[in-house]
Amino acid sequence: MERNHYSILQVISTGSGHRQQEKAMLFSPTEIEETVSMFMKQKLDIRCVTMGINLLDCADSDPKRACDKIYDKIMHKAGNLVKVGQDIEKEFGVPIINKRVSVTPIALVAGASNAKSYVDYCKTLDRAAKDLGINFLGGFSALVQKGITPADRTLIESIPEALASTDFVCSSVNVGTTKNGINMDAVKLMGEIIVKTADISKNLPINGCAKLVVFCNAPEDNPFMAGAFHGPGEGDSVINVGVSGPGVILAAAREYKGRPINELADGIKKMAFKITRMGQLVGSEAAKRLNTNFGILDLSLAPTPAVGDSVARILEEIGLEGAGCPGTTAALAMLTDMVKKGGVMASTNVGGLSGAFIPVSEDEGMINAVQTGSICLEKLEAMTTVCSVGLDMIAIPGDTPATTISGILADEFAIGMVNNKTTACRLIPAPGKKAGEWVEFGGLLGGCPVMPVSKFSCADFINRGGRIPAPIHSFRN
Repeated sequence: MERNHYSILQVISTGSGHRQQEKAMLFSPTEIEETVSMFMKQKLDIRCVTMGINLLDCADSDPKRACDKIYDKIMHKAGNLVKVGQDIEKEFGVPIINKRVSVTPIALVAGASNAKSYVDYCKTLDRAAKDLGINFLGGFSALVQKGITPADRTLIESIPEALASTDFVCSSVNVGTTKNGINMDAVKLMGEIIVKTADISKNLPINGCAKLVVFCNAPEDNPFMAGAFHGPGEGDSVINVGVSGPGVILAAAREYKGRPINELADGIKKMAFKITRMGQLVGSEAAKRLNTNFGILDLSLAPTPAVGDSVARILEEIGLEGAGCPGTTAALAMLTDMVKKGGVMASTNVGGLSGAFIPVSEDEGMINAVQTGSICLEKLEAMTTVCSVGLDMIAIPGDTPATTISGILADEFAIGMVNNKTTACRLIPAPGKKAGEWVEFGGLLGGCPVMPVSKFSCADFINRGGRIPAPIHSFRN
């Protein structure tokens, strides 16, 4: 192997990242072959290097002046992000798929102004993303888990137009936490916003809802889109990294075919350790070159529409005929836990979401499971009790009532609230489409069949509003 691949080989094969030991290390042919296969055949990559940027110091009573400050700070902090990412790719031989930026929730920044709409703020973020050459920019966000301020409401009501008029900006709203309960007024509002967003972007290449996530227990250091934002408890800037290796974990699972589950679990754990070390090296190096701090490494298994890069196929390799059949939740629980156990030993700082993503449109195996009828929305909901996030990239009929969408949100967030974990929804009403029809999002977002939802109404429940109180086990003061 070339010298620029040497350190990565060392990291993956031995778990060591100390360059001074390079020349003394000897690698077996098996280790070399394993490392090459990870990159060339099993689609191992750094899914994203995300720079979080604090924008609180950009707040201004004049919206135009605030937007100018926001643009200038993003360009100053992240001006070299893409170049540094490309340099690391070349030097270490590691694919970095996405270079991204996350910013302080814009509702916190724009609240200092008297603006009646925050669409211009979103357009400023989009302009910065285009000028930087990054893949996504997250943070057109609001935190409303306990109440909705005027600024929060303005931002939320701006979401449909903002996402329809921009290309690279992602939006998120946190409506619940374990400590605060679930803000049902916000849940009701977000159901309506999702419907409006889908309608206003129905003739656009990408449905705006594909760039909108609703959260419970949203992490402040998430590198993955569309839910990334730079939390108010973070520093001025930070580098967060997301590693993805479903193909590598699939290969590890194949090595233990027919073996007891505990042996399989141990094999997955060891492989998770190896791929996480790579992310630690890349994150530390990127932070150093960008003169900022290394934040966290997100241990999530994030699939893509490409064949061989699927979480569902790992579950099938474990012994399931199709993702969604009996045993799926147990297998996914084991998989998620082993990825975390392997990863925490390999990284100094673990955070973000850290688990297994189960998006439908972004996972070739999940798409197949929907098409063959082995999985349904209710089973996906059950799986979210043990995985990383929630109901992700799921197309639903275009005529689904807003209250039904809010009900699905409420169910998912109840799981997150009671289990003290992050849950989220990225539901995409497909205008003019019915259950079973195909809808295409393009690129990394993929496409998928429209999934049926219950025809029974929860409108009276959702229209009550108010707040679901926090569970008793949240009272830990």
